[in-house]
Amino acid sequence: MALGKPALNLVSEPELDPAERMSRDELAALQRDRLRATLSRAYENVPHYRTSFDQAGVHPSDLKDLSDLAKFPFLVKTDLRDNYPFGLFAVPRERLLRLHASSGTTGKPIVVGYTRNDLDVWAEVMARSLRLAGARPGELIHNAYGYGLFTGGLGIHQGAEKLGLTVVPISGGMTERQVQLICDFRPDIITVTPSYMLAILDEFRRQNVDPRDSSLKVGIFGAEPWTNAMRAEIEDAFRMDAVDIYGLSEVIGPGVSQESVETKDGLHIWEDHFYPEIIDPQTGAVLPDGEFGELVFTSLTKEAFPIVRYRTRDLTRLLPGTARPSMRRMEKVTGRSDDMIILRGVNVFPTQIEEALLACDWCAGHFQIELTREGRMDEMTIVAEARHNSWDSASLDYHAEKLASQIKGTIGITARVSIRPPGTLERSMGKAKRVIDRRPR
Repeated sequence: MALGKPALNLVSEPELDPAERMSRDELAALQRDRLRATLSRAYENVPHYRTSFDQAGVHPSDLKDLSDLAKFPFLVKTDLRDNYPFGLFAVPRERLLRLHASSGTTGKPIVVGYTRNDLDVWAEVMARSLRLAGARPGELIHNAYGYGLFTGGLGIHQGAEKLGLTVVPISGGMTERQVQLICDFRPDIITVTPSYMLAILDEFRRQNVDPRDSSLKVGIFGAEPWTNAMRAEIEDAFRMDAVDIYGLSEVIGPGVSQESVETKDGLHIWEDHFYPEIIDPQTGAVLPDGEFGELVFTSLTKEAFPIVRYRTRDLTRLLPGTARPSMRRMEKVTGRSDDMIILRGVNVFPTQIEEALLACDWCAGHFQIELTREGRMDEMTIVAEARHNSWDSASLDYHAEKLASQIKGTIGITARVSIRPPGTLERSMGKAKRVIDRRPR
């Protein structure tokens, strides 16, 4: 638990959900029943699934055991794009209580929706996650995840309220005010991306405020990869516990899996709602627990937006449960099986940058994306060549600023743009190396 800071415990500790106490056999039986229902719901209500199942020669009735799921086709990001905006919903739009969206690979966002029951399930798994992270009813939570179409802020918020926490919905940005409210309101828990937590740490030091004197006992960090070295730095700086949370908008949002504050040994997946598989990224074959591969999820209880064998592209492995023995753990994500970049919690594909560049008359089409880390924060620089007939050094700053502004407005990231003379960038004889990652490992 927290390093030297007493728990508040104004309210008696909440009971575990019955699903958190069931045996592996009981869980497997529940998963089979829910998986059959999900496959039927998807087949009967979503044309994409009906077509893909028929093309693969499978039917929901073919699922006799959990291992039979491997017969069914995968869902990939291009399927989400091709069915934009509402083509993958299994209920009429009028039944949706909320829509969220995340960035897509071609400028179109990935749209997800929730029925009332879906929102209740989301609140439930988020409340479980917060409890596993060490939060208790009556405590104060400083929620610095972004609110809006991004699922982070509202997902954390509704789970915190279900658990009985007092929520400070500050969202992201305004770092000076973040520190002021942490000092004034004295929250017990903070939820935020790990890179922004380091920016908050820098602001503490800029204001000559000792972060170890803060009230924070637990930090719950997700939305981007982070290392155990970063965990150690944050824990030492704030004298607090730092734990990992995992989720994807396509699956439900934050709360798919959570690391225990007691064990800090990987993230327990709430398997009564999300069925995980690990596959070989090249062949698609299902791998046994303990082997590294690509993480795949099938939803078991979602009504509005069921997903069947969704390829997350995240690389990890499955391990037996510890803090929740019936629920398997996933290790920290070690990388991606595609070329997606995660920059300060925002998912970015090189194709998105390419589209923005090719829309510029001055761009010759040759470009590289350089990732660096200056101080605490990851930075992106887009290096692009100008056309021979467009090279005008007097207007370069204007074009660079215009493109940076456009990328900020459409993709949601801050990037530097450096325009180079024609013929500057090295040519590749094979697949162009678009991303140069210079961040320290």
